[in-house]
Amino acid sequence: MKKRILLQNANNRGFTLIELMVVIVILGILAGLIVPRIMGRPEEAKQLKAKMQIESLETALKLFNLDNGFYPDTEQGLQALVEKPDSGRIPKNWKNGGYFEKGRLPKDPWQNEFVYLSPGIHGDFDISSYGSDGVPGGEGKNSDINNWEIE
Repeated sequence: MKKRILLQNANNRGFTLIELMVVIVILGILAGLIVPRIMGRPEEAKQLKAKMQIESLETALKLFNLDNGFYPDTEQGLQALVEKPDSGRIPKNWKNGGYFEKGRLPKDPWQNEFVYLSPGIHGDFDISSYGSDGVPGGEGKNSDINNWEIE
């Protein structure tokens, strides 16, 4: 009886937890956009997309912190996730290629930049989208979406 020997290729690896999380977030964003549009609620879809994008930014910031032992400060901003900072506290273990796969930061669904504050008032960092009107405050479709309010 012959024994079968399976050889594994060193390049044949599985997915990392981070890769799986990114895929899940992307699928969540897509589901959050498509389902409400079908149901005729595009503004709710945009608010859901903003929440998912903020969660994605939080994940990238936490990875930055794991690699470097600190969060980018307000001056470095979220840009520190795609370009290695050259001022302020310089990260020593910054991930080559950055913390976003496409090398650019997402804009909120209303095409505005996310607002980032570190250290934050509500935690280590605060991330906000000012909603459809692009200014702080507001109600309904103009309400702000903040990382400390996302469940």
